[in-house]
Amino acid sequence: MNEQRGRFAPTTSGPAHPGTLLAALLCWLDARSRGAKVALRLEDIDSTRCTPESAADMRSALEWFGLDWDEVSLQSESRSAHEAALDQLADRGLLYPCACSRSEIKRSGERAADGGWRYSGRCRGRPLPRGGWRAVEETLRLRLTSERVEPEDEGGVDLAQDPAAAMGDPVLLGRSGAIAYHLASVVDDAHQQITRVVRGRDLAASTAIHVTLQRLLGFPTPAYRHHFLLLEESGGKLAKLHGAVGWRELRGHYAPEALCGLLAAAAGLVETAAPIRPAELLAAFDWKRVCGEDLLMHWTGESLVNPARRATL
Repeated sequence: MNEQRGRFAPTTSGPAHPGTLLAALLCWLDARSRGAKVALRLEDIDSTRCTPESAADMRSALEWFGLDWDEVSLQSESRSAHEAALDQLADRGLLYPCACSRSEIKRSGERAADGGWRYSGRCRGRPLPRGGWRAVEETLRLRLTSERVEPEDEGGVDLAQDPAAAMGDPVLLGRSGAIAYHLASVVDDAHQQITRVVRGRDLAASTAIHVTLQRLLGFPTPAYRHHFLLLEESGGKLAKLHGAVGWRELRGHYAPEALCGLLAAAAGLVETAAPIRPAELLAAFDWKRVCGEDLLMHWTGESLVNPARRATL
């Protein structure tokens, strides 16, 4: 297949926020500027955090912002494909049940590459029960072998990693029966024939695991590009800007064109934060103009302020 296809895949566990809209904009511009298709995949497989209402709200936010899609899907509708992948991995003897709790893993004290806690492999010698992975009532993990994986990132982010050493064996199925992010993302990208993955660099540390899964399942590896993040000060530290303000509150202070102009200016796509529609950014879009460093953004209660670029409206 020669057609290029991108995707934006937000988790629908809460309202869209400035970081969501920025990520959606960059993904959309990357695809549309190439004449590629771009899909919206609403990642709703965690039923404890995601609801149909939040998925609908995400669609509304992106439509209000001015983005359109060639395909819209719910990740929860792909359960059969996810289970088929688990069957394939089980047939190769790569799955095992894990009884370790999160608190036990945290007590190991070893940080993973993504900032979480690395799994020690304590249960990796346990076999699946007679009924196979479907009979497992615990967490289900993938048994990795130590191997350095070196994916390429178009923006120069270092994605090289030995996932077994850097992350530990990943969870593929949660104790609740929910398919885990790593497996669902890889399977869905393959089934949707995604050739380009544009996402925030907070997900960069997951790429080596994704490439490992692609190889194990016989899937092609898409091109990757990880972009900068919007950060906020939280408790004296920097964290992703997501809890401060949702899109409905933003809508009370900004027209969509004004917010697009603000985010485009913060990203370096335009010189000044003047109102603009996403489609108007296409002609001059170039990744070389996009900011390479994470940016601090502050919500004052009435406006978004980016101190570094003084991008405010």
